[in-house]
Amino acid sequence: MDVRLHHLNSLPTTEAESEFRKCCGSKNWARRIIEERPFRSVDELLRRGEIVWWSLEPGDWLEAFSSHPKIGEEKAAQAVAAETQQWSRQEQSTVRNASAEMVQALWELNRKYEEKFGYIFIVCATGKSSEEILSILQDRLNNNADTELRVAAEEQSRITKLRLEKLINQ
Repeated sequence: MDVRLHHLNSLPTTEAESEFRKCCGSKNWARRIIEERPFRSVDELLRRGEIVWWSLEPGDWLEAFSSHPKIGEEKAAQAVAAETQQWSRQEQSTVRNASAEMVQALWELNRKYEEKFGYIFIVCATGKSSEEILSILQDRLNNNADTELRVAAEEQSRITKLRLEKLINQ
């Protein structure tokens, strides 16, 4: 068994919650994933993490969304661990290097998105250019509220999986 996985399996509940909340800002997700321990493999952790995610209520999803900074910004609405902030900066690195015009366009569409849906735009930005992110944002503004909540939850699920892998591999 992976040493880091063994460590996560053996952490006291409070410490384990802190570690898992680095990956997903939903308290219920973190608490429920802790109850799933012990994990025999990283694949099992990832699989159970996704199962728990999709069993949550939309309010839990919204809580997770609020742990992310808006695309192009540094701070999330809720306080997050320094490691989570660092991961967000890495995931959004292409936006930080974007032109002023691109940043402005993203800011304006982020505002429209938040006005329409009531929460920030969530996208798994890893490996995506600022142009791709802008295009995705433009397209998703056409969704209805139910469709968009599901799409945003899918993006959060992808982010959580990547962050769980980072947590294990650190």
